[in-house]
Amino acid sequence: MLAKNDIEPLKRILVIEDDRVTRELYIQGLKAKGFDVMDVQSGLLGIKQIQEHLPDLVICDITMPDIDGYTVLNTLRQDPQTANIPFIFLASSTTKANIRKAMELGADDYITKPSTLDELLKAIRRCIMEG
Repeated sequence: MLAKNDIEPLKRILVIEDDRVTRELYIQGLKAKGFDVMDVQSGLLGIKQIQEHLPDLVICDITMPDIDGYTVLNTLRQDPQTANIPFIFLASSTTKANIRKAMELGADDYITKPSTLDELLKAIRRCIMEG
């Protein structure tokens, strides 16, 4: 169960990450904090899962083999049913241009890898509390 200072009630999070090791680390950490976590390894599968399950929050890599995270976010923001789901990019790129593009598309946060679970949890709290 979540501590009083954690996010309540239980929130469903979708993690879209093509790197299995990275994805598993975040899944384990989020589950340990009491989140209901779903995961997929590609952007196309991510869009499908979001449309079917309407998670409370999406954490998404940018660089993936099928479609990139920007396309995932842009697709979600154009659909009234998914447009307001908080979206956090988890990306290797730290360039200002990439961060700016993410924010212009409507990302709620942008975390660079490698990152700690604590950094991710702080971003999740901000997104859910402001959402």
